[in-house]
Amino acid sequence: MAKKEANFDLFIHDLLKEAGIRADTQGSNILEIDNALKTASKHQTGKTGFPEYVAVVRDFVLVMEDKADRTNLCLMENGQISQSVAATTDYAVNGALFYAKKIIEQTSFKKVFAFGNAGDKKHHILRPLFVDEHGYKELPDVQTFENFSESNIEEYYKRIVLEEIPPEDIELGDILKKAKELHEYLRNYGGLGEDEKPLVVSAILLALREQKYGFNLDQLTGDTVKTDGAKLYEQLENNLKRANVAPEVKKERVLNQFTLIKDRPQLNSVRDDMETDSDGKRLAKTPLKFFAEYINRNIFKAIISNSPEDYLGRFYGEFVSYSGGDGQALGVVLTPRHITELFCELVDLKPTDVLFDPCCGTGGFLISGMHKMLQAASSEQQRKDIKKKQIHGIEIRDDMFSIATTNMILRGDGQSNLICDDFFKQKPGDIQLKGVTVGMMNPPYSQAKSKETAHLSELCFVRHLLNCVTVGGRVAVIVPVSAMIGKTKEDKAVKEEILKNHTLEGVISLNKDTFYRVGTVPCIAVFTAGEPHPAKKLSKFINFEDDGFEVKKHLGLVETERAKDRRQYLLDCWRGKITDCPSNFMVETMVEDSDEWLHSFYYYNDEIPTEQDFLNSIADYLTFEFNMITHGRGYLFNTKDGEQ
Repeated sequence: MAKKEANFDLFIHDLLKEAGIRADTQGSNILEIDNALKTASKHQTGKTGFPEYVAVVRDFVLVMEDKADRTNLCLMENGQISQSVAATTDYAVNGALFYAKKIIEQTSFKKVFAFGNAGDKKHHILRPLFVDEHGYKELPDVQTFENFSESNIEEYYKRIVLEEIPPEDIELGDILKKAKELHEYLRNYGGLGEDEKPLVVSAILLALREQKYGFNLDQLTGDTVKTDGAKLYEQLENNLKRANVAPEVKKERVLNQFTLIKDRPQLNSVRDDMETDSDGKRLAKTPLKFFAEYINRNIFKAIISNSPEDYLGRFYGEFVSYSGGDGQALGVVLTPRHITELFCELVDLKPTDVLFDPCCGTGGFLISGMHKMLQAASSEQQRKDIKKKQIHGIEIRDDMFSIATTNMILRGDGQSNLICDDFFKQKPGDIQLKGVTVGMMNPPYSQAKSKETAHLSELCFVRHLLNCVTVGGRVAVIVPVSAMIGKTKEDKAVKEEILKNHTLEGVISLNKDTFYRVGTVPCIAVFTAGEPHPAKKLSKFINFEDDGFEVKKHLGLVETERAKDRRQYLLDCWRGKITDCPSNFMVETMVEDSDEWLHSFYYYNDEIPTEQDFLNSIADYLTFEFNMITHGRGYLFNTKDGEQ
């Protein structure tokens, strides 16, 4: 047992090191904490106490007690964590709480996270408490110590201990509120359809960029000769020229989508006898000017900030939902930011990579990818090259293409290599000549509804993307789990071809609410392109359904305090930093094309039952048997009714 506990202590040490937390063993190099521990024996004899680890992060103390058996995690008495001598010596959480109280009583440190850790490297429980002068608070179990690192601990304390609403949730709620208000204005005052609203918003955002060059919203006067729409159109055209959008055909294609702002009479007419704002007052201006003022006042700064958030994509999704749709009917399933950012980590995106998204939608993957590459860039020239040469995308829909182009321009990337075309018309060799090293994709879903449309299946999109990436390049796709099952004859043939020419690195099953309101259950598949799958390769299949994101009323899918911890654990397992993951989270196995490429297909229970598990099972069986006999069904157990 001592050896097992020592090995577990080393595992905890590695987790602390991974989170950048410097911890002392069996004491503390902080004088007042060390003095407090000199009378903190868990046997409560007044002698020295020796917690496994003590660390100070900012003004918080982390104290840890480890046990090699999970049955020694915590002892409760009357709903409280016991502080008896037996409990503090034999149970991890109880011992950690005891040390935390001593530190608070005898030092100037008044905020302590006490951890009871129990188990082994593969199967363990890390259970934190927050302890202060008022008592303790039980916190959710963790897999890593990422939330307690220098950069995250304050946020974790505010969110989970103080239960404050985080600024990003407030910001998100504010943005969604503005999206809802803007939707109402666009519909009521402009008579715009669900696919027209984001185009009008995009056009206005581009025109507003010209404010630094002399354009002023006061110039929108409702003139019937040169309309407000014509003036805005002129400004956005100037901005496209200023952004050096090329080639000319691309610029014209974008402009064609925006002509509705100058051609639609309802947008350009001052109808102050009918049009009113939310307070019932007359607009006394054109709807276009009203929209432009609202967007400039409430949205413009957030949209153009140097953020990985795809705000235009967010607005698009909100507009569609408020219009009674979910985007799926249009073949559009927009990817949340936390997924686009996760893709960048899974493929280890570097500033030297060339990124390609053949179904770029509003540009979510390209925005997150560019943001990460720019952050890692080492020079201004490299940043210029990233924007000008290393971002490529294709979008088949004219309206989505215009939104994606606007998105990239707003982020200072007017020369991104976006084209409006059918991905399947592109020859893989031509795409490879662009030097593409990383592919990311969220393909249109559920287009292969018959044999005639089988070539439009998600797997066909995946195969074509893999063929377009240079040898050794990395590809990540998010698709419905049904694609990885591959039940049809056509899908099975595609899976066989993929393994023949490319390597499946792994598949990650995701939260069923990832595409909130859409109803599609997705997974992420990661490949290495151009290298045939080795017969004995171990691919990784991960169950990441519990990702720390939850659906909240009025906000949709939002990040909870557990998300960073879950994400870090996923990445540690994916990158091989944690090599002995429990099988209920990750299975490494050889694959066949006939397999279902999902964690649920390969999963097996590798957890050895404890003696308590055995006793619980016996108790459950005896309870069931007694219940059946008392209800006259003793014959199920070869006994006569009433016999015991």
